[in-house]
Amino acid sequence: MTLPIEDYGIIGDLHTAAVVGRDGSIDWLCLPRFDSAACFSKLLGTDEHGFWKLAPKGDHRAIHRRYKGDSLVLESEFVTEQGTVRVTDCMPIRERHPEVVRLVEGVRGKVEMEMRLTIRFGYGEIVPWVRSLNGTLSAIAGPDGLSLWTPVHTVGEDMSTVARFTVSEGQTVPFSLTWFPASDEPPRPVDAVYAIEDTENWWQQWVAQCTYDGDHKEAVVRSLITLKALTYEPTGGIVAAATTSLPETLGGGRNWDYRFCWLRDATLTLESLMRGGFYDEAMAWRDWLLRAIAGDPSQMQIMYGAAGERRLEEWEVDWLPGYEGSAPVRIGNAAAGQFQIDVYGEVMSALYESSRSGEAMELPAWELQVELMNYLCEGWRQPDDGIWEVRGPRRHFTHSKVMAWVAIDRAIKTIEECGVDGPIDLWKETRQAIHDQVCDQGFNVAKGSFTQYYGSDQLDASLLMIPIVGFLPAHDPRVRATIEAVERELVDGGFVLRYRTADTGDVDGLTGREGAFLACSFWLVDCLTMLGRTEDAHAMFERLLSLRNDLGLLSEEYDAVAGRLVGNFPQAFSHVSLVNSAAKLSGHGKPAAAPEAMAASRRVRGRSTSGTGALHRTGRTVPHRTTEHDHRGNLAEPDMEMTAGSNTAAGNTAAKDAGPDLRPRR
Repeated sequence: MTLPIEDYGIIGDLHTAAVVGRDGSIDWLCLPRFDSAACFSKLLGTDEHGFWKLAPKGDHRAIHRRYKGDSLVLESEFVTEQGTVRVTDCMPIRERHPEVVRLVEGVRGKVEMEMRLTIRFGYGEIVPWVRSLNGTLSAIAGPDGLSLWTPVHTVGEDMSTVARFTVSEGQTVPFSLTWFPASDEPPRPVDAVYAIEDTENWWQQWVAQCTYDGDHKEAVVRSLITLKALTYEPTGGIVAAATTSLPETLGGGRNWDYRFCWLRDATLTLESLMRGGFYDEAMAWRDWLLRAIAGDPSQMQIMYGAAGERRLEEWEVDWLPGYEGSAPVRIGNAAAGQFQIDVYGEVMSALYESSRSGEAMELPAWELQVELMNYLCEGWRQPDDGIWEVRGPRRHFTHSKVMAWVAIDRAIKTIEECGVDGPIDLWKETRQAIHDQVCDQGFNVAKGSFTQYYGSDQLDASLLMIPIVGFLPAHDPRVRATIEAVERELVDGGFVLRYRTADTGDVDGLTGREGAFLACSFWLVDCLTMLGRTEDAHAMFERLLSLRNDLGLLSEEYDAVAGRLVGNFPQAFSHVSLVNSAAKLSGHGKPAAAPEAMAASRRVRGRSTSGTGALHRTGRTVPHRTTEHDHRGNLAEPDMEMTAGSNTAAGNTAAKDAGPDLRPRR
């Protein structure tokens, strides 16, 4: 039986992540990448679909769990009548093969332990061929191989590998599981104690770069570690979550694959990384973004694979019953083919913010942005599928139009501040036209607020972005009224729903309810802060912090009815929003320019001039030029301007090295 989502933690190696339960069972692991087929799928099924449990014999759950310091090394302590035992889990930062290292330590007394390994490749469907060779257990099926090394004796039982042993105070028993291509020989095992020590040191040295010094630092640092854990290191892409198909409502059908990279998250992710002082990661994410969207602007997708893949075909795994019976289980995501205007705003805003951070503007990158804007100058007039990827009819969503305005606005600012060329007069006309239309058709006079789409009387939490992106100030009567309407109509159990669903499916093409989307609740915190309602903002933020599990992790949503975390886990967007809201509550503006840190980041990245298309035609750059006045005429000033806050990384001239290679050599 699977555990509540809040009873899970993660370990990872910057290529993939394992989901580890309080009962000592790894119930989800995809190898070798986040979006590879899982070899442990119990999270979405039963024991028969694969897991790896290491715990005291019987039904025990860890009394105490923690990450060792600021790391992704997980410790779980089990207390039994016979004594106490600690299990330490980690995935060493990848050198060649992905590895899961587990170490059992006797703390008190003598404890009977049991290890049960059930490998099922292909999302729980494929039983491997298992053999023992030179003290190492090898499991092979198709292209995939797993090797298990441990000094304890193992036996085969019911298509699983089992070990029973006793650990006394002061004793340690290691386990190492390594993935390898089935056509290769199994690799040599690592030294578990050394690997755990090195992994902890790597993470703590990475965290030592953090420059955030505001309130709630512990929560912010844990969120930044989680974002790093969801990063696909070879490309800099950041996946939305480590899992697929954890339901938005228990027993429901709103179950989606989140192991991909969403453009929707681009600006806020970039901002949160820079707030933490992690400019190397921020610019790696920026570079991933540029590579992913290169090509025909009309073909830009809302999401891509971790390496920039475009084909993310969706299919259903009919042999998995789903988390707590929440079917179907989906692999891939059909929303990749949707048309969403808002992503143009996210992309342009992220690229603009990276230029404001001190990153020089590459002319080929600007040429790509010009092409995007040339398309958007007409494309913004079309209806779209909206930020929430509804599977109903396309509409003129208010948020989408606001983000189209953001795209044009940031393009104009880039011309004015970076000295690049573009049709600025045309773009100014387009910006004004979008602004006028949204204020005229997106605002419902009878309701007294902006609404989900033109002509609607329904609210949408994405309307909270209107003041956050600077479309109108928070104190504008129309915006204030909209924020208050969201509080009245979309706050459920103390947290914000994206919108009100309907059993008829009229709203989004789906039936059934969903939980409160945690990122939206953080947006409300930001809006309340802008309005000067600081007590209300702090109260909402504290409620959100209380939803984190004992390891500081958040999922996508919270079900106030069930009193449980729901949705994919851990959710990058929830942690991104936590970081940004914490900074704003601490009085920090947007991350200040840090040219020296950015220069160090560029040296570390060794910016490649190889690639495809116009994006990499030249290495010419244009320095950022700061302006002290606004060029938007009578349009509203953003409430959150870039100011030098106490979290600035200025003066930190050290190269943002990812950390020394301390891995044990094989």
